[in-house]
Amino acid sequence: MKEFEFNKDEYLKRINYAADVDVSITCLKTIHRAQFYTIPFENFDICLGKGINITPEAIFQKLVNKKRGGYCFELNGLLLMALKSFGFNARALLARVHTREKPSGRGHQITLITLQDKQWIADVGFGSDTPRTPLPLEINQPISQNGQTLRLIKTKEFGYMLQNQKDNDWKDLYSFDLEYVHLGDIEYGNHFTSTHHSSFFTSSRVAALPLDNGKITLLDHTLKKTVNGRERDIELAEDQSYIDALQTHFGIELDASYDALKLLNE
Repeated sequence: MKEFEFNKDEYLKRINYAADVDVSITCLKTIHRAQFYTIPFENFDICLGKGINITPEAIFQKLVNKKRGGYCFELNGLLLMALKSFGFNARALLARVHTREKPSGRGHQITLITLQDKQWIADVGFGSDTPRTPLPLEINQPISQNGQTLRLIKTKEFGYMLQNQKDNDWKDLYSFDLEYVHLGDIEYGNHFTSTHHSSFFTSSRVAALPLDNGKITLLDHTLKKTVNGRERDIELAEDQSYIDALQTHFGIELDASYDALKLLNE
């Protein structure tokens, strides 16, 4: 079998990136923003019972060639492949999600980049709370971007913790350490996250895509559009119009009927 070769031109075309690429923080930030604002966060292959294939070929075929979206293992997997192909010193990390009552296992993939003796964290796959820009690996240094303020703190139990500031309070998002992550670790995390009955992604239909002046998200049947701080909710019907809304609002084109869109827990 021919070894997979990352197609840089097709990737840059997919994320609407027209500038030159070099190994710099400016380019890292621009690529991050371009992919984040172009490729949606979504879990509909899980809902369709297809599972999530995270081989390089499958990720590229789905997210680039078929112009679909994905979740963290796909979105950050694609970003990692792209950065490495462009010459960046980058590797995967796994994180625990802290947005529920109890922290998850290591079921969220992010990227560590070392650039000019400085380390950065990049993440384009955390739904509506995805960091808007790569974050320097610095403690207690809040960074504000596009209405979002994040910081990293250091904890004894979980290592680095990413927090989001909301209503003058800091909320935990996810924690991670800098231990080396191997393919088997990622495969374990992806399998649990995409198949286990307790996983958020097997019990909910989700999508998210940022806008220049806000964001648009979907949770099951509630489409929420936030523009300039104003929110508007739209309840989607349980018919073909739901599939049409995915195309209209997120650019997600499913080759399936609404009736095929089942949750694993149903």
